[in-house]
Amino acid sequence: MSEMCLIMSLSYPCPSSACELMNQGILALVTSTGCAAANALQSLTDAMHIPHLFIQRNGEGTPRTSCHLNPSPDGESYTLAARPPARLNDVMLTLVTELRWQKFIIFYDADYDIRGLQTFLDQASRQGLGVSLQRVDRNVSRVFTNLFSTMRTEELNRYRDTLRRAVLLMSPRGAQVFIHQAVETNLASKDSHWVYANEEVSDTEIMELVHSSLGRMTVIRQIFPLWRDSNIRCMRNNHRISSLLCDPQEGYLQSLEVSNLYLYDSVLMLANAFYSKLEDRKWHSMASLNCMRKSTKPWNGGWSMLDTIQKRRITGLTGMMDFRAEGSNSHVQFEILGTSYSETFGKDVKRLATWDSTRGLNGSLKESRIENGMQGVTVKVVTLLEEPFVMVAENILGQPKRYKGFSIDVLDALGKILGFKYEIYQVADGKYGTPTSNGSWNGMIGELISKRADLAVSAITITPERESVVDFSKRYLDYSVGILMRKSEEKINIFSLLAPFDLAVWACIAAAIPVVGVMIFILRRVQSVRPPGGHQATSVSTSLQSAIWIVYGAFVQQGGDSILGSVALRIVMGSWWLFTLIVCSSYTANLAAYLTVSRMDNAVRTFQDLSKQMDLAYGTVRDSAVYEYFRAKGTNALEQDSTFAELWRTINKNNGHEHSVSSPSEGIHKVNSFAFLWDMAVVEYAALTDDDCTLTVTGNSMSSKGYGLALQHGSPYRDLFSQKILELQEKGDLDILKQKWWPRKGRCDLDSHLEAQPEGRSLRLQSFAGVFCILAAGLLLACLVAALETWWSSNRCRREQPKEVTENAAPIQGLVPPRPLPRPRPRPRPPGPPVLPRDATATLYFMDPGADASPDLVELQYTQL
Repeated sequence: MSEMCLIMSLSYPCPSSACELMNQGILALVTSTGCAAANALQSLTDAMHIPHLFIQRNGEGTPRTSCHLNPSPDGESYTLAARPPARLNDVMLTLVTELRWQKFIIFYDADYDIRGLQTFLDQASRQGLGVSLQRVDRNVSRVFTNLFSTMRTEELNRYRDTLRRAVLLMSPRGAQVFIHQAVETNLASKDSHWVYANEEVSDTEIMELVHSSLGRMTVIRQIFPLWRDSNIRCMRNNHRISSLLCDPQEGYLQSLEVSNLYLYDSVLMLANAFYSKLEDRKWHSMASLNCMRKSTKPWNGGWSMLDTIQKRRITGLTGMMDFRAEGSNSHVQFEILGTSYSETFGKDVKRLATWDSTRGLNGSLKESRIENGMQGVTVKVVTLLEEPFVMVAENILGQPKRYKGFSIDVLDALGKILGFKYEIYQVADGKYGTPTSNGSWNGMIGELISKRADLAVSAITITPERESVVDFSKRYLDYSVGILMRKSEEKINIFSLLAPFDLAVWACIAAAIPVVGVMIFILRRVQSVRPPGGHQATSVSTSLQSAIWIVYGAFVQQGGDSILGSVALRIVMGSWWLFTLIVCSSYTANLAAYLTVSRMDNAVRTFQDLSKQMDLAYGTVRDSAVYEYFRAKGTNALEQDSTFAELWRTINKNNGHEHSVSSPSEGIHKVNSFAFLWDMAVVEYAALTDDDCTLTVTGNSMSSKGYGLALQHGSPYRDLFSQKILELQEKGDLDILKQKWWPRKGRCDLDSHLEAQPEGRSLRLQSFAGVFCILAAGLLLACLVAALETWWSSNRCRREQPKEVTENAAPIQGLVPPRPLPRPRPRPRPPGPPVLPRDATATLYFMDPGADASPDLVELQYTQL
């Protein structure tokens, strides 16, 4: 196991403590000290080749300045600055340039290192700015007493004029006392503008400064990206962070010093580097060094470990951390808070802009105050085509392109109320806006950040990431994710009544009927033979067809001819009845279960249903807000439900190129064999306007997000737009516009598909179509057999009719009639009733005494019963 050293010192170096740890064996060193101690530790770690992560610590709340570490003798520095260098000078220079200050004064307290202002003063001098410096002792009241005792009235007036533009580089408590004294001595006025710059200042301290000041207050402080999604906030690099540190409601994170946050992330960085070493099987034994001996050789694994740390990148409590910029962490972000002067000044503090090391200033520092609405203002609007929010209207040749849609109607309503006009154009890349690899933004958000547009209008959702770089108005439409797919078509199977049994079972049953019939036929033939000297059994039909008929009648539970015979016949029929009982009972139970299941609605209604099925492919638009939503939910290790993990696995297959699409229109056109996950409002409109009305929409209607108007950071129009949107909601105008573009009852009714699936319903004709087909087939077969019997009988009669005519005809002249054959003498029969053989045919002659014709021949066929 690895051991890591944590050395915390505010003002004194601790090389002796570091030497003790090196004797025990270490892999890296993490320290949080001042600049003097950092230089001493740098010399030691460079000599021993021990990676050293250094976090600069503030002293007494005073703004820090960058540490200037000593250069390494051999050019190989093992010290990495985990906390970014101080960038307050860059932010202040941007601020005074944006505010167009030409002359101002900087107050700094006794603990501030004035050498940190050298670069700022050089750049201000090159721009022709007049900058004055004044040190403030710990006894602030003495400063103002000396001013009044040493300056004349004219000098005090000039000093008061200079004090109207002041920058404070002091601790929060010192700045509050200084402003209070300035107000008490009447050196501050209502038109004063104070700029307080300090990386570490809390919300409570800001409110105390605002309430104690007179005039306008601007505050510069460092901020860290906060994941507003609670599902992923506590997971960083597969590492779970304690809720005390990741949950803002706990309040513990805000109470920690910035240096402690960087200390936590430094340990997390080392843990990732060690894990990478273990994965690559390039682990080095711990260094056990004696730094007091001159003969001690440095650690041979130090450079490899340092290289691994420099190649790593993590996202921790302070945001992104890496050491690819000359051995220091360069990722830092500031926010600029401000208030405008009013009678109730100090009660409205809001973010005006942000500043980061990649993009610089994002927002406007001008005073956001509009007195007379937006009369005569022309707003530059960027948009993106998305039905039904923004669509191209019918354009006239030679005139600017016109647009229509729900968002355009909302924009027109706001323009009518506020009195502004707008010029609209489409974004070039066709994207809403996502951050790129270099930290910039594309799409409409990028147009706002670069100040090429004042307003972005389309189906743009309000997300925490976007709201950190631009401003949003109040939502004018709720947002949720829907599933667009083709309506499920009910499959018609007229022989569904055969479904309870497999085809092999039906074949075995069909084969069992003739087999049992043949068995009964054989046993009854044996029964019909009377043994010598025995009693003659009762006569029964012994034909094969009658035996099969009896078996079939017992199978369909319709009875049949009674069988009185031997015990063998009874055993056969008993076994057959038991077989019939089991088969019919099993069929009845399976048929009821099959019809019950078939009546259930198997369509996809929720994300859970979609994730469990395998037949329907689904996806969304790559690099969109919906795509990021499923990514965040699907990769969250704290998510107990595996639904989103399965959805994300399918959506992101092959990096989203297999199932996801590049645009919403592509996803809507692909719906024939595809489920498209997209904004509920967009997919509902697509289903309502479908030509064949074959599309349906489902999904979760609950939403915590919405669509809004995006503006530049610090735009003076945000509050006006938000206020008027709320007024439109109260009047019901937004509901009227929504009904215009999403009519619930129209040519395509979205509710009809849901109403067509009640919890219980009667069986339809197609479920019993097979029974009627069997009945119809039986009737047709009966008719066919009857026709064949009739045809057969008529042909037989025609064959026998010529013989009768020949016997009854008169002799023809010239012909000698044939001589009749002698009639054989009948044999004597024993007394008793005549016994005819089975199935015998007898010919009986009937004579009509008064007729000359031959006797009629009548055939009588009987069956002995």
